[in-house]
Amino acid sequence: MATAALPATRYANIEELVRALGDVPLDRIRADPPPGTATKADVLAAHARDKSLCELVDGTLVEKPMGYRESRLASVCSYFIETYLDTHNIGVTAGESGMLQLEEGLVRIPDVSFVRWEQFPNREVTDVPIPDLYPDLAIEVLSPSNTKREMKRKRKEYFAAGTRLVWELNPKTRTVDVYTAPETFKRLDESKTLDGGEVLPGFKLSIRRWFERAERGRTS
Repeated sequence: MATAALPATRYANIEELVRALGDVPLDRIRADPPPGTATKADVLAAHARDKSLCELVDGTLVEKPMGYRESRLASVCSYFIETYLDTHNIGVTAGESGMLQLEEGLVRIPDVSFVRWEQFPNREVTDVPIPDLYPDLAIEVLSPSNTKREMKRKRKEYFAAGTRLVWELNPKTRTVDVYTAPETFKRLDESKTLDGGEVLPGFKLSIRRWFERAERGRTS
């Protein structure tokens, strides 16, 4: 589990901040509290106030985009992993509200996260709302407002924290990019099968089956 604090970051203007955040659209950057001053408590306050999901990056609340289709694809992926976990009790999944503090002052929310039991004291799921955990596997279902630079930064942060595998699903192209390092990936189309590798030993998931279950309720 990563524990080192991130250095304080200051930007001369909003353009610099937006660039650092990965060129995310302005309407996803919260102005309250002022950028650069937000804390983990503000993440929780925003969710309590209006159920919004915000990540905490460089002292700034950045809204997490999530539409119905993206949510459905994420929940179906959780279903398949949880089915695997019925007979391989090696960890747990969390969904699109599962906030994780990767480092002090850095909160990310994968669409689906898998965390091995080794990260939980006594193999018990914590009741801390934003635990100091990293996803052994992070799954991101891309939304239209996600930018390439935003996702590149997120991958870098995931792997720096201890993540070993990232799947990025692009609903538009119906492909999955499988990352084993921030910029090392293999692109798989619907004819291919995802492999859990050392993170989920023995887990296999046909990408076509993933889409079929999500979009038509079919499992075969």
